[in-house]
Parts: sequence; structure tokens; C-alpha cells
Amino acid sequence: MLAIRLPEEIESRLEALARLTGRTKTFYAREAILEHLDDLEDIYLAEKRLEDIRTGREKTIPLEEVMKRHGLEG
Repeated sequence: MLAIRLPEEIESRLEALARLTGRTKTFYAREAILEHLDDLEDIYLAEKRLEDIRTGREKTIPLEEVMKRHGLEG
């Protein structure tokens, strides 16, 4: 179960869309989340990883080393 508070303008738009199409507000909220969740995960997880690299909590591996490990040397 998820309960969210939306700005009044967004709530009004959602209500109007639901009314005009005969679908529920929940349907459209769910569709919006499903449509954008992959992008949000990519963005926020990449930002977290970058922060970890910059602070030394994560190490990077040079591309040449990765290629060598997997027998992809040119």
C-alpha cells in the first residue's frame, strides 16, 4: 500500500484525466510510476555510486584490466 501527497495542481489534473477517460486516479499514478521507475533507479543509483567513488568507498577498475580479465585484449 502506498499513500502519496501531491501538489493541488497535479491532483486536479489527475482527477480531470480520470474523469474524462473513465479510469481511476490510481491507474494513472501507477502507470506514471511504472513508466519512470527505471529512469529514477538509473539516475539515483548512478549518483550514489559516483559519490562512493569520489569518497573512496568504491574503487574503479580500468577498462584495460577488465578486458584482460575476460580475455578481450586487443
